[in-house]
Formats: sequence, structure tokens, C-alpha cells
Amino acid sequence: MKNKVNPKVMTMLENQEKREVSLKQMLATVQRDKTKIEDTIVSLDDYKNEALERTYSKVNGDFGAIFGDLLPGNNAKLQPLEGQGVTGGLEVKVCLGGVWKASLTELSGGQRSLIALSLILSLLQFKPAPMYILDEVDAALDLSHTQNIGQLLRTRFKGSQFIVVSLKEGMFNNANVLFRARFRDGISIVDRNAQNQSRNAKPPAVSSSSPHALARRNESEKENDAPQANLAVSEGSSSMGPPASFPERKMAKRIKM
Repeated sequence: MKNKVNPKVMTMLENQEKREVSLKQMLATVQRDKTKIEDTIVSLDDYKNEALERTYSKVNGDFGAIFGDLLPGNNAKLQPLEGQGVTGGLEVKVCLGGVWKASLTELSGGQRSLIALSLILSLLQFKPAPMYILDEVDAALDLSHTQNIGQLLRTRFKGSQFIVVSLKEGMFNNANVLFRARFRDGISIVDRNAQNQSRNAKPPAVSSSSPHALARRNESEKENDAPQANLAVSEGSSSMGPPASFPERKMAKRIKM
């Protein structure tokens, strides 16, 4: 009987028992890691939902206020899709003349431009940047609405610089500094016009004993204090210039807010 028993069986059994213990330890570790990952996912989802709700609340309020500034007497809002939350998507609702529109297709091109601009500015106001570039955002608007945009940029974005391309005089009226470019005889000419700047500040004192100091003093006498934010407006054609039959056109203006 003894001769029929494999003496290595006990060793193999011990090895398998050790392997079983090791696998159980690995399984316990994996289960703990799984629990931690699931808890982290829940925490991140909660944080995401809170951030979305906070952002939605702020942007929605600014969206309605900005649209009311651009189109006085009217209202607009963002609302979740029917039967869904903020994470399911948002739709734009517009009230014109006391009537809520069923669809944006009922709006004119200018009204849709105001809706889009209001949404963009409300998103920008949530986390302002130091500088923005807007290219003919008032192309579909009349002069009164363009004037409202200029006033809005001046009042709501005091700490930001705007470079705006526009063909409308209403935008220029809210400028601090305009850069006007025109094309004449194959040459691009740029003129700088300062307006609406503070006249109280005095130029820095410099010594008159040096030609460089005199040049600096002359430059400072031409300029007023730089404002906190800029709005630049461009008007007209490309740097290559219009055809010979084209009338002379203004091309670029810059506004400091």
C-alpha cells in the first residue's frame, strides 16, 4: 500500500493551499479597490451635478438679464428638456411681447442673433477672461440693438478687453479708442482716435534735459490714461484693399472699454 502512494502528493496539496490563500487575499484587495472606485465615481457624479446646477443657475440668470438688456421688455431662459434634468440637455425659451414662443424658428434673424449673443456672453460672464474677440456679432442687428451691445460690454465686462469687428456706428459710440484703417493708392492707412477717456490724469513728469525725455513727454501729452478694458472694432475690407472702382472705405476701429 505504501508503495502505491505518491510521496509528492502532500507537497502538492500544501502548494495548492498556499495558492488558495494568496488568491483569496488578492480577491479581497480587488473588492476593496472596487468599493473605493465606486465611491469615487459617486462622489464625482455628485460634484458634477452640483457644478452643473450651480453653473445652470448662474448662466440662466445672466442669460435672461443680458437678453433683457439687449432687447428691453422681453425675456429669455434656459430650461431642461421635458421630463429630464440639467444633465439631459437644455432648450432656449423666448418671450417676446408677453408671448412665449414655441420655437426659435418663429424669431427673426436679428432676434436669433441676440439670443446667441446673450447665451455666449452669459457663459463668458460665468468665468470671465481678460480678453475677447468678436467678429461682426451685430451684422444682423439695427443701430439701436448695436448701441445696446456696446453699452452692455461697457457695464458688464469692466475688467475685460474686447476686440470687436463691426460695421455699425452704434458700436463705435461706446468706444474709448478707435483704430480706423482705410486703403488708398495701394497703401493701408491706420488712424488712431481716442475718445471718452479720462481727462483728469496728468502726464508723468520727465526731465527736459534729454531728447529721449522730450520725446517721451510729447507722447504722454498725446495720450490719456489707458482704461481698464478695451473694445476694438474693425470696419471694412482686407489688407489687399478693394478694387479700383470701390469707394474708399473705413476698415478698422478699436474701442477701449
